[in-house]
Amino acid sequence: MKAKTLNRQSKPRVTVKDLARDLGMSVSTVSRAFYADAVIAPATREAVLARAQEIGYKPNPFAQSLITKKTQIVGMVVSDINNPFYPEVMTRLTEDLQAIGMNVMLVAASDSAKVDDAVRLLLSYQPDLVIILAASLSSEAMRECRAAGSPCIFFNRLSLDPECFGVSCDNREGGRRAADFLIDRNHRSLAYVSAFPDASTNVERKQGFVDRAKERGLAEPVVIEAGRFSYEAGYAAADAFAGLPARPDGVFCANDILAIGFIEGVREKLGLDVPRHLSVIGFDDISMAHWPSHSLTTIRQPVDEMLATTVEFARALAANPEEKPVVRRIVPSGVIERNTTRWRTEETE
Repeated sequence: MKAKTLNRQSKPRVTVKDLARDLGMSVSTVSRAFYADAVIAPATREAVLARAQEIGYKPNPFAQSLITKKTQIVGMVVSDINNPFYPEVMTRLTEDLQAIGMNVMLVAASDSAKVDDAVRLLLSYQPDLVIILAASLSSEAMRECRAAGSPCIFFNRLSLDPECFGVSCDNREGGRRAADFLIDRNHRSLAYVSAFPDASTNVERKQGFVDRAKERGLAEPVVIEAGRFSYEAGYAAADAFAGLPARPDGVFCANDILAIGFIEGVREKLGLDVPRHLSVIGFDDISMAHWPSHSLTTIRQPVDEMLATTVEFARALAANPEEKPVVRRIVPSGVIERNTTRWRTEETE
């Protein structure tokens, strides 16, 4: 007995012409019902939308973009994809943007030199706006975005260009809080493990930390140049730490993954116990920082507020691309104390 072959042909897509014919209306009348600012009688709009839902009609976004001149596409560029902070942020930001009807197109640049090319690729899809994470743009790429009518929002790392929107943690205040935390626990010799030298996040965290330590009467903290926000850079920074003439007792790292690498480096290479021999603080409060194997003391980024502000800016720019640029720095939540720091006492030194 032969088995019957199932007909797996897909159901034909319902078009606007089908919907118009079904309702006995013109195509132009039916089309206007799907635009909030179109002139159409409320009862007619309600009838069209109700019937569209019943028969499964959905407007073609590409056709709509020809009329509205908006694609509902948000281009997202990231160059530091190996930093665990950014995948966590990208997931949540994508969900938040989709909730307000925007579609995200992600382009990853393997290094900062390729960010401009990534932006140019995005611009070929005519995004309504571009969100830049963990990267900087050249002045030329900025001009191209403006010419294309795609304003930029910088998330976490800020641009020096005054014509761009920006959302960031108040990194300088975060650095100050890290210094206060260590000093209040009797640490008197401090160090900062630095990452990308030109990244606004790194520059501001270092400045806040160094300035606050000096304000409170300590010698200027030693700066160890790790060069990147990565585990490997933190692990290698242990060698520079070993070469210091005097060993600091409190270390603030530019971010969590750098701190985790640094801690494992000083443990394995130098035989130091964290926190018995030195206290270490990170920055971000990524998921990995919570793991029992790391239990990292860190400065928590105000991610909820940063995401909400970014979506607020995106919504405003979608309505009016000529909105005046704003940069908003949000105060961090504070120090999350875990197992990589301790109170120093005479008995435990």
